[in-house]
Amino acid sequence: MWQARQMSIALRKQYVSRPELSFGPLRFIECLPWLVLAAGMRVIAFSGGVIALPAIFVATVAVLLAFLVTARRSIELADGETHLGAMTLEDEFRLSLRILVRIGALMLVASMISVSLGISPLDLNFMGGIDGMAFDQPTAAGKIWNASIATLILLMIVGVERHDNRVRFFAACREFARRSAWLGVGLLVLTAAYFGLGFVQGLVRNAIAIYGQAPTTNTFIRNLIFFVFIFGFAMLRLWVTLMILTAALKQSHLRGD
Repeated sequence: MWQARQMSIALRKQYVSRPELSFGPLRFIECLPWLVLAAGMRVIAFSGGVIALPAIFVATVAVLLAFLVTARRSIELADGETHLGAMTLEDEFRLSLRILVRIGALMLVASMISVSLGISPLDLNFMGGIDGMAFDQPTAAGKIWNASIATLILLMIVGVERHDNRVRFFAACREFARRSAWLGVGLLVLTAAYFGLGFVQGLVRNAIAIYGQAPTTNTFIRNLIFFVFIFGFAMLRLWVTLMILTAALKQSHLRGD
């Protein structure tokens, strides 16, 4: 990705280039629509009923799409090359589904193992590996798991171009093992960042709750603050995730690990 070679002409022809955003700062909030969709689906899922499972599915795909958008910008900021910007929405959706199948299987296996070992409280953490990349995961084990899942997903995304546009889970695992020196450091830093973000988010959440209980609080202002709080931290969490992992992966490439 950070090598001197250019993307092949054949690969360029497979995709239709999308227009660049003329206003630079908008690049940092491209993931917002997907996060709004994910949050809405999470609310529906929490209400239970037959609609819960489809809502969880849509929310998970939306988080993956937000991850793809942010990954593209993060790689570009790190002076890397990626074909993500040339992918159509349909391409991104298909890629997200392929990633979801593989990561979903991993999360399911991890959850089953935790139940069989009698540590069933962890099974919910394992099944929330994708969701926690954008929304706060309250447990320590969940934060570590989220960081690990994010690392694997980024490696699968980067490997798509190398493997003829196919998602290779085990190839990503081997890549992680091969670059474990730098990616391991990145994973530790990311986990620490998740703990820090969770702590700060908790403080802000409590402050908003106190402010919202004031009798003079305007309803519109309260809802606006709540909106900015939820999606501001969700975007920040995604950006922190990708910037840390991209930096670690770049260092691994530059140093020939």
